[in-house]
This record gives sequence, C-alpha cells and structure tokens, in this order.
Amino acid sequence: MVTDLPLQVDLQMFITIGMGVSPCALPGNATCQGPNGLRLSANMNGKSFELPTNMSILQASFTGATGVYTEDFPSQPPVTFDYTNSTKRLNQTQFVFTQKSTSVKKIPFNSSVEIVLQNTAIIGEESHPMHLHGYDFYVMAMGFGNYNASVDTKKFNYFNPQKRNTVAVPRGGWAVIRFRADNPGTWIIHCHLETHLSWGLATVLIVDEGPTSFYKLPRPPSDYPKC
Repeated sequence: MVTDLPLQVDLQMFITIGMGVSPCALPGNATCQGPNGLRLSANMNGKSFELPTNMSILQASFTGATGVYTEDFPSQPPVTFDYTNSTKRLNQTQFVFTQKSTSVKKIPFNSSVEIVLQNTAIIGEESHPMHLHGYDFYVMAMGFGNYNASVDTKKFNYFNPQKRNTVAVPRGGWAVIRFRADNPGTWIIHCHLETHLSWGLATVLIVDEGPTSFYKLPRPPSDYPKC
C-alpha cells in the first residue's frame, strides 16, 4: 500500500476539459480568417488559457507584479449539464464561446488536492492526455460518461493506485487524481496534444511557499538572462 497518498482532501476541483470556439483575432486587433469570425478553441471550466507576453507567471507571482494573470480560475464549471451528451452540446454557450484569459488557481502550501477531470462533448469527444508539471499524482479512478461522486468514489483505488504525471482522460469520460501540494511554484496543467495546448486547454496552479527555507523559492541569480 502506498504511504504518501492523501486520504483526506483539503481542496476539491471539478474541471471540465474540451473544445469550443473563441473570437478570431491576430496581434494588433487584425481579424483572421474563420467562419463567422470564430476559430476553434479549447477550455478548462469554460476558460481558454493564454500565456502572458510581457512577463512570465512565475516572475509575476514571485515579484508581486500585477496585470499578468488573474486568480479566478474556478474550482467548479460555471454550469452543470450532461457533459458527455453530444445532443445537448451546443446549448452550453458558456463552454462553446470562450474568451482567452490568463486565469490561474492559487493553492495553499501542503494542501491535499483532488481534481476530477471531466471530458465534454461540446464540439466532439476526444481523449486528452492531461499533464501536470512539478508533481506526480495518483490516479484514483477512471470511467466513461459523467462523473458521479456518490457512485464513482466507491471505485477509488486506495491500495495501489498508479502514480503518474500524465493521465489520458478517456474519450467521453473522466479521471480523478490526487496529490499533495508541497512543491511551491507556478505549475501548468495542460493537454499534452500540442494543438490543444496552443488552443488554450491549460491552466496554471500557483502553490504557495512553505514555512521553512527548504520550501521557499530561491531568488533569481544576479546574472539571470532577461528577454
């Protein structure tokens, strides 16, 4: 039996992952070619991630700079619906039409985190290999259809769950992962299909520093190269 699996959960997140569309634009507010002024996009909980261009999220978090990201990534999707029912997919405008943003989630140091990754059928069903930087996590369970906590928690593997840093969320299904947030920093969680990442299927988890010097971020060196 594993010894470092969190048995109690401090932070629970339910994250929908899937495709949608967003306004089609190029730098300088020039429009690009897309049907009805839209282009394919991807989102997590209705937010399509966009990397900042003036400063890294890590640098902004470390220095306290403002205007680089917002700490409003939701722990739950904006609405609850039949996520994997393709006949209802176009009724969920919060997921179909997404705005680009740099929305992150702050996590207290040493929290035990559980994340349900729920596939959606908004544009189409597809397996998404979800990868978390900075951590290995335990895969508690996987399944098809919509995750149902009252039923699916009974399937959790507490004895010998797989330890991974990437989990392939099934097509039209879900996966549940757990980890302890004891590695401070800014860590992206994203789909490992390169196109989906570029379309915004990502967010960033900012884990607070711990109480001792071992769990604090080192200052950048004096000769650190700058862009």
